[in-house]
Amino acid sequence: MTGSGVGDVVLYDYWRSSASYRVRIALSLAGIDYRAVVVDLVEGAQKGAKHIARNPQGFVPVLDIDGLRLTQSLAILDYLDSTRQLNLLPVDAAERARVQALAYAIAVDIHPVCNLSVARHATSLGKDAADMPGDWMRHFIRPGMRAFETMLGEFTQDPYCVGSQPGLADICLIPQIYNARRWQVDLTDMPRLLGVEKACAEHPAFVAAHPDALAPQ
Repeated sequence: MTGSGVGDVVLYDYWRSSASYRVRIALSLAGIDYRAVVVDLVEGAQKGAKHIARNPQGFVPVLDIDGLRLTQSLAILDYLDSTRQLNLLPVDAAERARVQALAYAIAVDIHPVCNLSVARHATSLGKDAADMPGDWMRHFIRPGMRAFETMLGEFTQDPYCVGSQPGLADICLIPQIYNARRWQVDLTDMPRLLGVEKACAEHPAFVAAHPDALAPQ
């Protein structure tokens, strides 16, 4: 299947959403034009009736494509990979599992606990919310990224996480690096991770999907 026209594809998105950021990268890699509809998470639009009708979980992203309405970023990435031949994962079953573990270390382990709504609720239960939710974010993001850095040591960065083209691990990593920098997490002792970040920063698909390109003016 080839890319769809802009009239066919709608992404319900928020510029700072890590999960939406992943999907934007994949859409750009696939060369798919899309119409973005902003769901303002700060204003709580994700919990409004209109968006709940799109996604009962009240999350972004939601992607309308090929006559389908898809939710959950990893499921959307899998669909785009399968239908647009993005080659986000190796064909070999063992290598595929190893690369999925890299991606899931971020998307399944770091990201959910560092969702802003989770962090705000958790820190609101404590006595001192002076740096709410920065301390919470740094507490979970840095160890998770250190583990990812060690896991990268099992692969060759040439220049991406596992080779010469961006894949699922890169798509999950770059939005998390954005969040790490937002919350002033020290990444200076993670050279493999920083090398991947540099390579992705020069790739047009990652540039087009970056939150800075979409931030309200």
